[in-house]
Amino acid sequence: ACSVQENSSAYRPLVILRPPPGHSFSLESAEQPPAGRIRVARECPCCEEELLGRTCFLHTFGGQMPSNQDWYLLDTLCTGSCLDTEKVTCWVQRLVESAWLLLPHSSHCQLTALPCSKSCSFQLSCTSGLRCSIAMALAVQQ
Repeated sequence: ACSVQENSSAYRPLVILRPPPGHSFSLESAEQPPAGRIRVARECPCCEEELLGRTCFLHTFGGQMPSNQDWYLLDTLCTGSCLDTEKVTCWVQRLVESAWLLLPHSSHCQLTALPCSKSCSFQLSCTSGLRCSIAMALAVQQ
């Protein structure tokens, strides 16, 4: 969705997060407090791996993740076995800020992340005087 006002714009994109290979997202039921949390689970990708002539990480390492790979999602974005909304929001903001610096427009416009909460919000200010607010809604697909 987008709304445009005089000399400013507001954008509200929806960003769908997908689990990394070998993982899945599932919504906890309303009967399990707190309701609505997103559980992250490991999945055995053997069928896909067998097609490539490999053994999946769960069977190769006896159900444990390889010691040389820290699973970024689980270590950084979760509290226990569930996604942590605030951690995910802050991580996405840092990712967007890092990517912004690589774009040619970054020399003419400044992207500022607004305080982390339950949404990823940014303010974009250009040397031309144009101001834009961006509020990214994050979602997962089961």
